[in-house]
Amino acid sequence: MTSEPKGSSGGWVEVSTATPIWGRFFLPSPLVLIGTKEGEGFDLAPKHMAMPIGWENYFGFVCTPQHATYHNAQRENGFTVSVPKPSQVIMTSLAAQPPGESGRRVGLESLPTESARTMEGILLRESHLQLECELERVVDGFGPNSLIVGRVQAARVDAGAVRESGVDDGVVLKRAPLLVYLSPGRLCEASASTPFPFPADFSR
Repeated sequence: MTSEPKGSSGGWVEVSTATPIWGRFFLPSPLVLIGTKEGEGFDLAPKHMAMPIGWENYFGFVCTPQHATYHNAQRENGFTVSVPKPSQVIMTSLAAQPPGESGRRVGLESLPTESARTMEGILLRESHLQLECELERVVDGFGPNSLIVGRVQAARVDAGAVRESGVDDGVVLKRAPLLVYLSPGRLCEASASTPFPFPADFSR
């Protein structure tokens, strides 16, 4: 007989804030590849703490000065964003592979990429969404982490994922499902949805 998970019948479990809380439960977020110019080549780094910043064309992600992406984005004044499709999970994992003894990123070298159009950079080919961002600002001080924000200079989305007048959003999501990262360490595919029941007089 399978035991019922603790807490599944209702109630609350207090989570101590003496240490970071994020490993005690799952939280959905997008999974993206941040592209930066690195020396004579380029780098793609998986990030899940990433999102639009406000209603205008700003996009940000959390990084750390311990990572090359942080320094690359500042030195080159920009970065790219590739949002992988569910079919590109293995490709995304390869981008996280550390350099070998020779310093080569074999996993990264095997990825299908294409050049950015407005800047020196690369993007994951045939991804769900591609953004090219000029660096807006870097905000340090979130513990060991920093928020890196860019202004979107160019954007393109897979034709099957474009929202269109007269086409139900549920149909769009079904034909172009999204890859969702469930931190910590799991993935799911979002292909079904229902409209949010906004109040009649709601406005943003």
